[in-house]
Amino acid sequence: MLDATTKRRIDTARDILVGKVPDPKSQVEQITIALIYKFMDDIDAQSEELGGHRSFFAGEFAQYGWAKLMRAGLGGYETLNLYAEAITRMPENPGVPPLFRDIFNNAYLPYRDPETLRLFLKVIDEFSYDHSERLGDAFEYLLSVLGSQGDAGQFRTPRHIIDFIVEIIDPRKDETVLDPACGTSGFLISSYKRVLAANSDHHGNLTLTPDERARLVRNFRGYDISPDMVRLSLANMYLHGFPQPAIYEYDTLTSEDRWNDYADVILANPPFMSPKGGIRPHSRFSVKSRRSEVLFVDYIAEHLTPNGRAGVIVPEGVIFQSQNAHKQLRKMLVEEYLVAVISLPAGVFQPYSGVKTSILIMDKSLARRTDSIAFFKIENDGYDLGAQRRPIADNDLPAISHAIRDYLDGVLSTKSTMIHEEPARYDTGSGEDGSEASGGTALVVSKDRIAEGGEYSLSGEQYRENHLYTDSWPNLNVGHVFHRPRETVLPNSLSGPITHIGLENISQNTGQLVGNIVVENPADIKSTKNIFRSGDILYGRLRPNLNKVWLADRQGICSTDIIVLRPSTDNIMPGLYAHIFREESFNTAVLHRVSGAQLPRISWQRFESIEIPILPLELQREIVSEIQSYQKVIDGAQAVIDNYRPHIPIDPDWPSVSLDAICQIRRGKFSHRPRNDPRFYGGQYPFIQTGDVTRANGGKISFTQTLNDDGLAISRLFEPPIVVITIAANIGETAVLDFPACFPDSVIGLIPKPGVDAWFLEYIMRTKKEYLNLIAPRSAQKNINIRILKAVKIPLPPLKIQQAIVAEIQSEQSLVSANHQLIQRMETKIQSTISRLWQTPNQP
Repeated sequence: MLDATTKRRIDTARDILVGKVPDPKSQVEQITIALIYKFMDDIDAQSEELGGHRSFFAGEFAQYGWAKLMRAGLGGYETLNLYAEAITRMPENPGVPPLFRDIFNNAYLPYRDPETLRLFLKVIDEFSYDHSERLGDAFEYLLSVLGSQGDAGQFRTPRHIIDFIVEIIDPRKDETVLDPACGTSGFLISSYKRVLAANSDHHGNLTLTPDERARLVRNFRGYDISPDMVRLSLANMYLHGFPQPAIYEYDTLTSEDRWNDYADVILANPPFMSPKGGIRPHSRFSVKSRRSEVLFVDYIAEHLTPNGRAGVIVPEGVIFQSQNAHKQLRKMLVEEYLVAVISLPAGVFQPYSGVKTSILIMDKSLARRTDSIAFFKIENDGYDLGAQRRPIADNDLPAISHAIRDYLDGVLSTKSTMIHEEPARYDTGSGEDGSEASGGTALVVSKDRIAEGGEYSLSGEQYRENHLYTDSWPNLNVGHVFHRPRETVLPNSLSGPITHIGLENISQNTGQLVGNIVVENPADIKSTKNIFRSGDILYGRLRPNLNKVWLADRQGICSTDIIVLRPSTDNIMPGLYAHIFREESFNTAVLHRVSGAQLPRISWQRFESIEIPILPLELQREIVSEIQSYQKVIDGAQAVIDNYRPHIPIDPDWPSVSLDAICQIRRGKFSHRPRNDPRFYGGQYPFIQTGDVTRANGGKISFTQTLNDDGLAISRLFEPPIVVITIAANIGETAVLDFPACFPDSVIGLIPKPGVDAWFLEYIMRTKKEYLNLIAPRSAQKNINIRILKAVKIPLPPLKIQQAIVAEIQSEQSLVSANHQLIQRMETKIQSTISRLWQTPNQP
């Protein structure tokens, strides 16, 4: 386990670097290099204590020894120059083994601030290397700060998901293990730890012989295309007991050098972003494609030994996309390799990506022994699905892990080749730590059925679709109980004001209305629109907008890309069925029926053929009542959030000062049009857009976009702390930027001068929003400028009073944050209530 002291030291080292090295990956690289530097010097020191000689820092490299670097009286720039020279020259050191030379290859110091380096080296000097396992745990924690590497389509796999997959695949001491896109070697380290645990007695002592231990560390192999990832991976493996890690800089998809290397176990979460124009692979792949997601899965399948097993995370495109290459890949998997598919929740990779993924479980030997494939669905993985991924009680992973192992063991003993094409519920009990486990669904489907129609879809929901309803009520087509009123109108024939709903006005998943929906002059709307009435259900039918469902509470008009659904009988409560149409199982069924290349959409004929449960009216009322009780709590909590405003009791004796007297006012920069040019995005520099400046996160900034080096060249990197304020569109939104970032010219940065607390300044500027909108010049697009901001007057108490006010407001905001969590909990309860309608309660 990672001890608190080591964790604090790593956090401190990162805090020191963050002002000069904003990219998390670069921070990790700098700490890695320094740790290995110190480690080599410690080995030299121990050698001397035992009567031996120095080997790492000997000869002309003795001048770089750690003690010389840290000696008293060495000037700041002397230390900086000595350290920068040492890490640059280390690959030339004849006393350094190839492993360490690889780690130092192309290393350099990315900043020239002596004080930053002095503080950083002081923290590194506190590390002790007397416990290698503790150091390995510390390095794992260090690697956990790595975020999205957007330009390569990579994002860090959560540790609990890695361990879950490794537990299912269960590598053994005599098996070779490969990760062909290894990143920092998380899968390899987890596999190694599992083998060690399986070969230890009840006291924790290893039962492996020295020869077995030596063979074991040679069994693990990893490839990665990125030299930076290879460096981190080498260090990680070394610190976990691998003296010569087999980690190679290698392009798995385009190089043939290692094509003939096979493995007993392959574990991977490959990067699935294909570059523009696609991959240019060699000709040895069975499936011809230029898509990385197809090629990686093909590679993994083809490089298993005859009894090999694999666990690989894949995006949804592999599961059901209809391109020929995807179908050919799925056909090959179903016929030769696949034994199970595990659906993961869409938020597992937050905050780096919201992509929906699944896990493919391959076993070449078992796949030949069964004519079925098992589908499992994880609803909760022990963490909420928000950006922060906070721990929650519900956790399906332990139960599903046991269920999969039981299924695979059954296939091995020929007990589970029977086909059960209906969901099997299983008792989840509780997690090993005592946490609750919410359970999931399992479905075993014949390969013949999967092959029907030639699509070879790997979506369990598709096969579960006709078996999702209880025996207590019938399941009927949507078109049996709803009809599509064909009422249209040309808006110029109407008189205003009128409600006009477009796809952009319905929020995904929640069904809330957003944006301006009232049009004063309908003549401004040119094309034909659908008419809807109160009680109708509106459903967005374009693929990017699926799950946009709104229960109309008024009359109005809407886009023809929205299906208007009206109950055909009085025995249907639209308030319930709006939730049913929003449920994941229903939308999965919709997704399999969309068609069209440019703008995939579902036709009414296909939509009305989807089956839904038809409940007795009294039961509908009970469920609606239950949902409404949860909704009332949500509405109350949302009212607290919406109405809370930080109150600052202004003392008339406080001086009133102009904004330019207490802070520097700097406009953002991004000097390129159009702004969405992909050449500049997907790098290491956070890019704050106007929509990111919001109070929804308690006045702190979050971001969804990054710039690369080309983007940085036409922008400007601002250092924290800085208050950002929007000057166009939604004028006067404010937030505190507490990390280095770029932003466009529609955002202005307020850099506090000494004696001004950044959070106090942000709170004060929030109170100026209405005033700024009032004085903004009227033009084609209302906005304000730096000249207007400079003249804004604000009250400024002494710094201690500012800090006391900030502390009080932040205490209040923690209560507001609790309301956010309450909303998430109630929304989960609503989701669970609706999900029950798609279950089969008479199953165990």
